[in-house]
Amino acid sequence: MTKQKWAQELRQLLPEERILMDEPLSLHTMTKMGGPADIFASPTNEDETAAVVKHAYEHKIPLLLLGNGSNMVVRDGGVRGIVLNLKELVDIRMEGTRLYAQGGADIKAVSRLAAGSGMTGFEFACGIPGSVGGAMAMNAGAYGGEIKDIIVHATVLTKQGEKLVLSKDELELGYRKSIITKQGFYVLSAEFELEAGDQALIDAKMSDLTYQRESKQPLEFPSAGSVFKRPPGNFAGKLIQESGMQGRGFGGAEVSTKHAGFIVNKNNATANDYIQTIEMVKRAVFEKFGIDLELEVKIVGEDAVQ
Repeated sequence: MTKQKWAQELRQLLPEERILMDEPLSLHTMTKMGGPADIFASPTNEDETAAVVKHAYEHKIPLLLLGNGSNMVVRDGGVRGIVLNLKELVDIRMEGTRLYAQGGADIKAVSRLAAGSGMTGFEFACGIPGSVGGAMAMNAGAYGGEIKDIIVHATVLTKQGEKLVLSKDELELGYRKSIITKQGFYVLSAEFELEAGDQALIDAKMSDLTYQRESKQPLEFPSAGSVFKRPPGNFAGKLIQESGMQGRGFGGAEVSTKHAGFIVNKNNATANDYIQTIEMVKRAVFEKFGIDLELEVKIVGEDAVQ
């Protein structure tokens, strides 16, 4: 089946303007890199999302979920099949001490809503780049907090397009992992339990964490965020820095001189530049410390045809 046929069939499930062909994924990733998607689908609600997932499964069409494009490197050849984007599923609301957020919502916006409502518990996420779905999948955390501390349950889609509601225990949240990544589920929404707090203290904490992030992270350049997971008993950034990798890279990609845990797109880098820089860093750290750094970012897609 051709991508033209895929697009024709998907336009029976979604509004026509929500199905794009050969869409450059560099427009949708935080690295500003990545080749085209055969089909780029952006449903307007949860039922349409389920319909796309079910259709892809039944017709054996490859399906990749793309949140807000953080924590991901898309190769220069792009992605075959369907790229599913949930940028329209962004509803956020407070109901008492419960916070409800759809999977496509910006996790930073969720943190700000909680803080503005006088609720404490979500401040740690005020600087995390990514969507609620991505944060759930990776059990995102920072500054002593993580998703598993506040989650009540999440509504997900299976690969077959069936809805499931998973409790905190059923989500199997660990360090940068969950049942979501293990089973390939798609997050539709999540519900969190917060506590009423002192507004002045909440505001002060939000300001402090925002300052820490802005002063220490290379936000002036596109990047995928923290590239590597934290090795047991150590820090990836520290190991990379002590391996002399800061400022080094391939093409337009460079290990940040501000925070060694980041690789930035400094000058129109290709995904190949970025990936070569990742491999260089891994080799340097292994040669110096005998530690094999594990990727936190996800690398997807195909290499460009030479």
